Amino acid sequence: MTLLAPAVRRTVATGECSGPAVVLLHGFASRGDLDWPDAAWAEPFAASGRDVLVVDLPGHGDAARPLGAPAPTSAVIAALADLARAEGEIDLVGYSLGARLAWDLAQAPGVRVRRLVLGGLSPVEPFGMVDVAAARTAVATGSPVDDPLTGMITAMATAPGNDPTALLEIVEGFASEPFDPDAGAPAVPTLMIAGVDDPMAQGVDDLAVRIADESVVLLERVPGDHVAALHSPELRAAVQRFLAG
Repeated sequence: MTLLAPAVRRTVATGECSGPAVVLLHGFASRGDLDWPDAAWAEPFAASGRDVLVVDLPGHGDAARPLGAPAPTSAVIAALADLARAEGEIDLVGYSLGARLAWDLAQAPGVRVRRLVLGGLSPVEPFGMVDVAAARTAVATGSPVDDPLTGMITAMATAPGNDPTALLEIVEGFASEPFDPDAGAPAVPTLMIAGVDDPMAQGVDDLAVRIADESVVLLERVPGDHVAALHSPELRAAVQRFLAG
């Protein structure tokens, strides 16, 4: 078993199967049950005949922690690919960091994605601009952080229930292998979705064009900023419509 294994909570479909399992990937410094509450996600999909896998990403929630070293993007993708290949065909939904991972996961060898949802996706790698050393010092000493982005990431990593050491190893590892949409785009039907007031998703239109060169892509805007959009009924409805085909 990989040292960066995700944790997975499965909700089994009720009634007749209506499609592949739905895999849900959360954002940075969160966990599956926060970004994807059962009443809003697992239960409706299960009632429609879908198994649902709510994932805690490595370093988050109940998942494995990096062992004293940066956790590179490729290692996290490899761990998620093991999970996806074991399920056969899946529908894949990611938000924020989860969407960034889903972009690459949908292209991993042997991973079969029927439909892909990318929510709140940034076209750039924000972790590459984080001063990880300053963030670690702030965690250890409580000292202030001058850089706004580093301060924001530090605040997220130190939120109640989080493991800041593990999360900063994720940040450092992802910065070493930054998001590069020029390296290739998913070649599956894709829904890209972003909040109308979400500054992190600026430039998502350019990403949609890149996917359109490979496959069918839809781009929808929903109310809210980066956090509010995720929990909006409009986003849930758009995802459910898209995955229903």
